Amino acid sequence: MSPRHPLLAAALVISSALLGSTAQAQGGPITPKKELIQKVLQLQMGAIDAIARNLAEQSIAPIAQQVGAVLQARVAPDQREAMAREIQAEFKKYGDDVLPLLRERANKIAPAALSAVMEEKFSEEELKQIIAMLEAPIYRKYQSVGPELQKAVLDKLVADTRSSVEPKLMALQEAVGKRLGLTPVAASGAAPASSAAKPKPAAAASAVKK
Repeated sequence: MSPRHPLLAAALVISSALLGSTAQAQGGPITPKKELIQKVLQLQMGAIDAIARNLAEQSIAPIAQQVGAVLQARVAPDQREAMAREIQAEFKKYGDDVLPLLRERANKIAPAALSAVMEEKFSEEELKQIIAMLEAPIYRKYQSVGPELQKAVLDKLVADTRSSVEPKLMALQEAVGKRLGLTPVAASGAAPASSAAKPKPAAAASAVKK
């Protein structure tokens, strides 16, 4: 297996971080500052899980991009939707297998890795202020609507730029297809595949989310 394979790369990242955190494992008595750090870590478990999800999503993003180009260039229009569903199922299978592993390792690695940084960078008073911020109801509410805020921007951005971006994307796919000796389906007069039929990186990434 090539060392550039996404899954192997993710495993290497996790293994390296695990070894580093083991070497930096905390020892000695629990000081008031360390207690504050532990409190911050408890309040940030959701962010640690997000790191694991992002790593899983990033590992399949290049594959998802390639799939979209191949579906457009080499699969007949009437077969694309069914093929896309089958590939999406494979992405989900990957996510169901890899995400729990990454999440478990992230939660094991994070305490030692993050504690060392917070110990160095923050005073006790600053840690108390961080805890107060993380526990504030308004901050929790803001975090809970974060995905909705991101979606609002993303939907508007896609709508506003589709007419400008899609021709450039089609031109890129055609240029790459020529380089690879492929015949673009659009050249035969067939209509381009709908966005729902092509597993884009964002759609593929959602397959690994719980």
